[in-house]
Amino acid sequence: MLPVNATLGVVLAVLLVAAVGVAALARLADGRGRGYARAIAASGVRAAVQLAAVSYVIGFVVRSVPLLLAFIALMFLVAVRTSGRRVTNNGTWWWTAVPIGAGVAPVVVALLLTGLVPVKGIALIPITGILIGGGLTATVLGGRRALDELHARRGEVEAGMALGLLDREARLEIARPAASDALLPGLDQTRTVGLVTLPGAFVGMLLGGASPVLAGAVQLFVLVALMVVQAVAVAVVLELVARGRIHRDGAGGAAGAVVGGAGGEGRRWARWLWG
Repeated sequence: MLPVNATLGVVLAVLLVAAVGVAALARLADGRGRGYARAIAASGVRAAVQLAAVSYVIGFVVRSVPLLLAFIALMFLVAVRTSGRRVTNNGTWWWTAVPIGAGVAPVVVALLLTGLVPVKGIALIPITGILIGGGLTATVLGGRRALDELHARRGEVEAGMALGLLDREARLEIARPAASDALLPGLDQTRTVGLVTLPGAFVGMLLGGASPVLAGAVQLFVLVALMVVQAVAVAVVLELVARGRIHRDGAGGAAGAVVGGAGGEGRRWARWLWG
């Protein structure tokens, strides 16, 4: 589809510089004031290096089941570390392995047991990679939205505790709507498939010589599987945040530390209100 030559390299470099320039001029930054211009530049360079390395490594991986499983495990670990760093700034980041794994593992096992996906690298790696990526995205969006909402509305959480709600219940009431919004990108992609965009799996199958019907079936399968993975990931990360397993520390203050400390005060108010 694209010629791998010097022209492609120049165009990619220009596009990356444009993205960095726009982010810098617009002063795009996160809640802590860290600009995204440098992150965009680093991500572009890192993607080029990683894809170049994977292009050579994957040829060896697909020939051996142990290497295949090791590569999938590496994909999962990288996803956990990436999502964990996005969601929280402390040691609770490793809990993000639970929502990603809870969403991806059952789907992959079901596909292998039914024979829809063979234990071959050429099929298992792309399918598993897509599902892990979907779980990563849902976990990051759901976890960040839940923690941000708990911090912004911590007074309402304390009020719920004062009225007798358990810590978990009070947090769920506040965080659930915000965390649920993490499902919107996947839902919109599925609703508009074929009308707004032609996703990668569909285009890749067509370019590989498959019929449009087969390409459409594969893409539908990927989209439905992604919805399952993301729904499970959001539900699990919401539960972990509500139980305080995932929280934030520091002056930016997130709900884990603030709300956790509010629990005792809330219970004291409850005893005063209800005798």
